[in-house]
Amino acid sequence: MSTEHPATKPGLKQKAKHELVDFAWIAFYLAFFFCALVTYTMLVLRNYDVSDSSMNYTFALVNALVIGKVILIGEMARLGRGAESRPLYQGALYKAIVYSLLVLAFHFLEEFIRRIIQGKPFGTVWHNIHSEELIARSIVVFCAFLPLFAFRELRRVLGEQKLYALFFKSRVEKVNGSSSGEGAQ
Repeated sequence: MSTEHPATKPGLKQKAKHELVDFAWIAFYLAFFFCALVTYTMLVLRNYDVSDSSMNYTFALVNALVIGKVILIGEMARLGRGAESRPLYQGALYKAIVYSLLVLAFHFLEEFIRRIIQGKPFGTVWHNIHSEELIARSIVVFCAFLPLFAFRELRRVLGEQKLYALFFKSRVEKVNGSSSGEGAQ
């Protein structure tokens, strides 16, 4: 249900710009979420006289960038598209689960590569992974993904321009402008 005409298809440059902006928004959201979590953890640990490194912010930012790229790769591979005909909450929940599993798979791949670089047998990955930490990390990623995919599903259904107008334009401007009858439903 697109309003684009075949003659106005975006070129490679426009697609690249759109992907970069999309990646920036995803990475910004995840960085905000992960840095808030790092701050909370540092404050809790301070109550128990445990000092924690501020390098955690660096890791939070790097994780946000990596996970943001994983999300874009998953979208290019059309992961979760089967749930797009369902109600929005089901599509968002399904995508949050699928992409959380994708991030988990990338975590295992990262550990295998790390073992190879360190010269250790990659069979030790299974023995050296702390399952409690992995479960906790997966829960945090899933919780971060729920609102992210709810927003992205809403954007997919409404369209980018309409969602942008809802969030960033004055409602008085919409009422007095050309779209005065759209939001009254």
